[in-house]
Amino acid sequence: MSARNIDYNDKFLSAFLSPSELESYNPAVAQAEKLLVSRTGAGNDFLGWLDLPAKTSRDLVKSITDKAGEIRDSIKDKDGVLISIGIGGSYLGAKAAVEFCSPSFEELRKPRVLFAGHTINSDYLADMLELVKDREVAVNVISKSGTTTEPAIAFRIVREWMEKRYGREGAAKRIVATTDRAKGALRKLAKEEGYTAFEIPDDVGGRFSVLTPVGLFPLAVAGLDIAKLLEGAAGAAAFCTGESVEKNLAGRYAAVRNILFRKGYTTEVMATFQPQLHFVNEWWKQLSGESEGKNGTGIMPAGLDYTTDLHSLGQWMQEGLRNVFETFMLLKKTAKTMAVPKFADDSDDLNYLAGRSFEDINEKAFQGTILAHLDGGVPAAVLMLADRSETTLGQLFFFFEKAVALSGYMLRVNPFDQPGVEAYKKNMFALLGKAGFEKQAQALSARTKDISI
Repeated sequence: MSARNIDYNDKFLSAFLSPSELESYNPAVAQAEKLLVSRTGAGNDFLGWLDLPAKTSRDLVKSITDKAGEIRDSIKDKDGVLISIGIGGSYLGAKAAVEFCSPSFEELRKPRVLFAGHTINSDYLADMLELVKDREVAVNVISKSGTTTEPAIAFRIVREWMEKRYGREGAAKRIVATTDRAKGALRKLAKEEGYTAFEIPDDVGGRFSVLTPVGLFPLAVAGLDIAKLLEGAAGAAAFCTGESVEKNLAGRYAAVRNILFRKGYTTEVMATFQPQLHFVNEWWKQLSGESEGKNGTGIMPAGLDYTTDLHSLGQWMQEGLRNVFETFMLLKKTAKTMAVPKFADDSDDLNYLAGRSFEDINEKAFQGTILAHLDGGVPAAVLMLADRSETTLGQLFFFFEKAVALSGYMLRVNPFDQPGVEAYKKNMFALLGKAGFEKQAQALSARTKDISI
């Protein structure tokens, strides 16, 4: 079992909630925990993510690692690239992990993992294909159905490009599909073309899928140790279990969020001080927002990158509408360290910082910020991460997944469905002329008359 690499500290909240208030939420934590463990709550057919840390087999890890090694070998020349095609949970987790564990700039990553299919934009895809035209390329297309519009149309473009470059059989050796176990358009295509295919478990929804082959395969290609990622998640499962805020770290965080929400703090700002955490924030925003935002309720998730955003939104955070609470997600140890040099010419008046590390200065920036925001009426807590290792990230992934599930049940919503996501899709299908949506298209036509890009 891995050491505990994350901690949640809510001691700064004493002016906003009392210890007795937090303790009073123990029955709510216990009830939500029971719904998950007994699998009797809403959405219980999508609780497979709970078992992934302990039940992902060594054989599956080996098969993913072996195929990733094969792909790495095939693209190791000419600054090779893996294009990972997916949207939502099919890309955000992997993107977050690559950014968190890898060097800060793509040019330093060998191989590079580029992401497509998460937007509908010709310039983006054309520029990507221009970038990789002289490089060795492999593709991982990720979709349970194979018909989700954004990744499906991107894959059509990329597949055509790959087959022109490598031939149909050559492309098939370089394309890996991650899809449904038995059905769907992508599973059918993978079988017909001979793509290697990994399964998305039936009982794991997209935003909870980072510890399935959805996330594990592209991360293995990127060179991350996926066994350590799963080991970290298993460690978090141990300290995110229990029926009280004292024993269950995820339950404590969920309880704090719900208490503050019911006091009118309806938006949670996840604030980071390291750029490597930006896409962890983006992953968390989808996990939280898509799980809780329904039935006219839900905590609005927002993310800020400090100190950068202190020079853009710092004023609003300090003196704007007091409907926000803040969780600072901090990194205790960076991979490298740099110190401020001393100059004989102190014209910028910075010699007082000479010899001090960027990390020391960043810590003082955090301390100054949290004190200012507390004084400005913003409830704030701290989520501390030990380092940028796969183990730490695995713990963080599972902590957030468990906390959001518990929080959703506390809000009395189903944390595992997303009925609202279907609304835009149905409108889009109708407006594009998809068969079966003719009646809706007629109803929408008048409304879209004056709406155009």
